[in-house]
Amino acid sequence: MEKDERKVKILIAKPGLDGHDRGAKVVARALRDSGFEVIYTGLHQSLDQIVHAAMEEDVDGIGLSILSGAHMYIFPTLIEKLKEQGLDDIVVFGGGIIPTDDIPKLKEAGVKQIFLPGTALEEIIEWVRENVKPRAVSL
Repeated sequence: MEKDERKVKILIAKPGLDGHDRGAKVVARALRDSGFEVIYTGLHQSLDQIVHAAMEEDVDGIGLSILSGAHMYIFPTLIEKLKEQGLDDIVVFGGGIIPTDDIPKLKEAGVKQIFLPGTALEEIIEWVRENVKPRAVSL
């Protein structure tokens, strides 16, 4: 890494009432161990809290873990809230229990990638490495 180049920052979040965060923690740790700066927001985050954390931490990517079935609302709403704050250059990706028929619709809404259960950590790490780059620094 160049001296002037900063680590890519990834925010991992668990939106809504879903209380199962083992997968999110495993992905967060794997990304951290691969050299990314990772912020894990914890359970039961509102979309406004996630957007606020993304803004405060100046993240380059947001990974959501959704097991609740609310993915068709959560992802597009998060992307809209990011746009409203001028943060539409943050890469949004995620995983969880998401029907494969919904993936194209989520990508149309702006989600860059969906990882289903059983995806190898190496695949997630490589995708993040290739697709999430440091955003322009705002002064």
